[in-house]
Amino acid sequence: MLGAAGWIGLGWPTEFGGRNATVGQQIIWAEEYARAQAPGRVNHMGENLLGPTLIEHGTKEQCERFLPPILSGDERWCQGYSEPNAGSDLANVQTRAVLDGDQWIINGQKVWTSLAHVSHWCFVVARTEVGSARHKGLSFLLVPMDQPGVEARIIVQITGGGEFNEVFLSDAVTGADMIVGEPGKGWGVAMDLLALERGISTLAQQVGFERELDNLIAEAKKKGSAADPIMRQRLADAYTGLKLMQWNALRSMGSGVPGPEASISKLFWGTWHSDLGELAMDIGGTESMIAEGFPYELTLDQKMFLFTRSETIYGGSNEIQRNVLGERVLGLPKEPNPA
Repeated sequence: MLGAAGWIGLGWPTEFGGRNATVGQQIIWAEEYARAQAPGRVNHMGENLLGPTLIEHGTKEQCERFLPPILSGDERWCQGYSEPNAGSDLANVQTRAVLDGDQWIINGQKVWTSLAHVSHWCFVVARTEVGSARHKGLSFLLVPMDQPGVEARIIVQITGGGEFNEVFLSDAVTGADMIVGEPGKGWGVAMDLLALERGISTLAQQVGFERELDNLIAEAKKKGSAADPIMRQRLADAYTGLKLMQWNALRSMGSGVPGPEASISKLFWGTWHSDLGELAMDIGGTESMIAEGFPYELTLDQKMFLFTRSETIYGGSNEIQRNVLGERVLGLPKEPNPA
């Protein structure tokens, strides 16, 4: 329904089915959508990440093939970046792809792949040049999920959810033309896509954070813990941090596509939200630590606490973000290679 009404791909050029909306208009839409507590859109990867990446780096044929079904919701996408030994250090990708005639043959494993079990396609970062290392020799491939060489296994989380997957690629194939950008130069494409991940959608995320904080303040008043000056100070610190996030995100959006300094945002909100989860447990008291009988449904605060344990790790750990800021923003020397 959203696609039919023209509410998907707002910032895309009109020739690709979008509205060519300004950054300000996209921000308003994202914030109001989140404020209405509308359900999360299952094709976030296609709409907000791959679509703009194809418009920037893809061929005319790729745009014509993939953009319309993203807008209509007929094809869903997942992200094949992280691997067992290449999580925060994405440049350590070991998945390999070999060009054999008119197709790529891909072998490797991806992990923490959101919604892979319900996706039709996956954009995969794979090593395509023999002997290459780190950022060199990587390519950005578009791989169909419905084939014998692709297996997605759901990872059951500590919260009981199952949105993440392991993806095994065993002689998986895709067409020779299913490469975005030049062979061996996929790192730049992959990084441009990650910059989008830390763009407008972060403002909608912060609306959700604001709702969580409002609920915690109300709960603190109800339980009487708001009378504790230390608890009041922690709530005030959380509110201050939220406003800093919002203002910094607006400033960043106003200056164009985020660069390496976007790591400031990820570092800040990952830590802030993790701290908020701990604050929620402290406000809830001992009852927030107890599960009474089975089947037991976790409260929203318990789910937030458990899930936020991962937020200083996924999408680039805090340590990686500090390295990016030190080396690429402040110009500090790189760490010595332990090898």
